[in-house]
Amino acid sequence: MNLENTTASIIMAAGRGSRMKGFSGNKTLLPLEPGASIYHGSQPILMHLFSSLPEGPKAIILNHCREDVMDAVGAFEVSFCEQSLLNGTGGAILAAREFVREQPCHNFVITMGDVPFVKKETYFRMVELLSQNDIVILGFRPENKKQYGVLEIESGKVKRITEWKYWKDYPDTKQKSLSICNSGIYAVTKEALETFLPVLASRPQIVNKEIDGKMTAIEEYFITDLIEYMVADGRSVGYLVAENEIETMGIDDPEALQKAQAFYNEQRN
Repeated sequence: MNLENTTASIIMAAGRGSRMKGFSGNKTLLPLEPGASIYHGSQPILMHLFSSLPEGPKAIILNHCREDVMDAVGAFEVSFCEQSLLNGTGGAILAAREFVREQPCHNFVITMGDVPFVKKETYFRMVELLSQNDIVILGFRPENKKQYGVLEIESGKVKRITEWKYWKDYPDTKQKSLSICNSGIYAVTKEALETFLPVLASRPQIVNKEIDGKMTAIEEYFITDLIEYMVADGRSVGYLVAENEIETMGIDDPEALQKAQAFYNEQRN
């Protein structure tokens, strides 16, 4: 079986990128090759990402500047899924439920649209591991864990993804043992998605956010909750560690963008 052609991809590209100060567009269209400024140039992040994804069907989750994203990928055969409310990473995948249902593929890759340097080989290895797992998480070992979620692993399987607000209170020895962080990139079987997305949809989290100057309680959904549900159901949650930290680097502020542009230029030369 050709894993390249039998793997569909879901790319999350709906967010506003509020930390990208001075830029109001969709950050997945920011240039890896700057021109007049770091915000204007060529080689959009999204195009570089497309070159590494498996060859199978692709869907992009849209909201912010949706028309710009659609125009940018006009030369590709892509499905578009509208995330009408920006209600979390889980909300993005719930927006793709019809795409998931319609695909003949047995495997899916889920990635963020601002993480351009994951290698084709890495995606392939993640999908290969689905022969032994229901979902595979791409992890990485950073020099500084900052506020990343970490993978808690037992007997070679992920038992939970623990967010910083919880693991920061762990004893120092346990914190040091949790060296693998969550990149937010996954490979998952279609069967697992179709089984657990309805569970995710039925269990929103209530999050207080400031909207138009007022704190408002809204319902949000998180992909990491899928891991919790799968583990509780006895499913196998595997992981793969990226070759290096930059492979999983998200471009979410001007400093990260400049670092990515420098790395891209270095790779080209």
